[in-house]
Amino acid sequence: MNVAAPQAQLWDESLWDELLAYLEEGRVIPIVGPTWVVEDQGQRTTLEGYVATRLAAKVALPAGDGDVPVTLNGVVSRYLQQGKRREALYPAIRDIVQEARFEPPQALLRLASITDFNLFVTTSFDLLLEAAIDEARFRGEQRTQSIAYRRDKVQDLDVGKADLVRPTVYHLFGKLAASPIYSICDDDLLEYLFALQAENRPARLFDELQNNHLLVLGGNFSDWLARLFLRMTKRRRLSDPRDVVEILADDRSRQDRDLVFFLSNFSSRTKIFDGDAPEFTEQLWRRWQARNPPRTEAAQPADWMPPNDVPDGAVFISYAREDADAVHRLAAGLRARGIAFWFDLDRDEGSGLQVGDNFDLKIRRGIRSCSRFVAVLSAHTEARLSGYFRREWQYAVDRSLELAEHIPFIMPIVVDDTQRFATLPERIDRAHRIALPGGAMTDELARRLPSSSGAPA
Repeated sequence: MNVAAPQAQLWDESLWDELLAYLEEGRVIPIVGPTWVVEDQGQRTTLEGYVATRLAAKVALPAGDGDVPVTLNGVVSRYLQQGKRREALYPAIRDIVQEARFEPPQALLRLASITDFNLFVTTSFDLLLEAAIDEARFRGEQRTQSIAYRRDKVQDLDVGKADLVRPTVYHLFGKLAASPIYSICDDDLLEYLFALQAENRPARLFDELQNNHLLVLGGNFSDWLARLFLRMTKRRRLSDPRDVVEILADDRSRQDRDLVFFLSNFSSRTKIFDGDAPEFTEQLWRRWQARNPPRTEAAQPADWMPPNDVPDGAVFISYAREDADAVHRLAAGLRARGIAFWFDLDRDEGSGLQVGDNFDLKIRRGIRSCSRFVAVLSAHTEARLSGYFRREWQYAVDRSLELAEHIPFIMPIVVDDTQRFATLPERIDRAHRIALPGGAMTDELARRLPSSSGAPA
């Protein structure tokens, strides 16, 4: 007879420190399910339960057994039993969700505010996760990149996780629309799972899922579906040794004796948290905050947000995400001296460009129109042989070739005690470096920068 594994095999408090260390390395991806609680006129419900109840009323289906929770799959099944067309349900569901205008639940806001996350995967069709990230990081401005998998047209990540320039949400089973391009029932889900195992899977996304630690939060997978999903993401036998860990946090997995038995015996790197997704997220957020106290007001002015476009004649600041604190400190000093500047708000939090804009094109235009190009150098930039900042460096080098030799267009600034740099382009290596420990602004640097707009001629 199958019996549940001892609790110590499922969860250990020492996992928190391990997980936080992985987070700091940028090696954790949250996979967010659809079972988060939202508020409906003071009543707590899941989005799926809300949509299912409203959809049943909208298409005039019987309410069903009051003792059995109304599910979206159940409503769709009963609708199809009447011989009606499934396609009519997708626009109806979209209208229900859009009219509800739910605010992101607190737990999702907590998750979104952990800025070490830059790639999120969701198995839900709603846009609550994007809304939570925009609210937690950008004061509600729509800056989060949203990508949805389609069985007829594969959409993959443009770049790997390490090179994402803004937070990205990937909808694995499709995203809310009037068309039947997202999963609303078990039949749809089966087709998505089948397609994701075929040749038209998003290869770059699955490379990241395979090689990173995963947090599966608020999922509603049954026993065998959970096994299949984990096997898909890891792309190897779950009993084979692997360095990465997966953590399940929901209100279902721990109660599933067969799943617990399987994981404890055949997938030792998969752990089940002793609580649901909001409980796990709250603990993770509190522990992460303790290790990452909020920046001081001087380092990150509360009332400043970069504009969407790089202002003409501004100082363009190029940096690696690990140097964000130094860049915020430098920005505060520039701002106090009335020097126009621009930088991508935080390489872990996304770009200062609106969703849908051609990011690379605007960066190139910004570098062509800026007055000075500040390349922030550190041990981090030296250690990272790949990163979007290196592309910015090349654009700046190309621009400098068009300028007179006496114009100090490129200004390398060293924000730590690194003395030697072996990976710089020649033109940046030749430029006079300025030491600015921690990014603390100096009057000397201010004198070297233009106090009013005016790009190099």
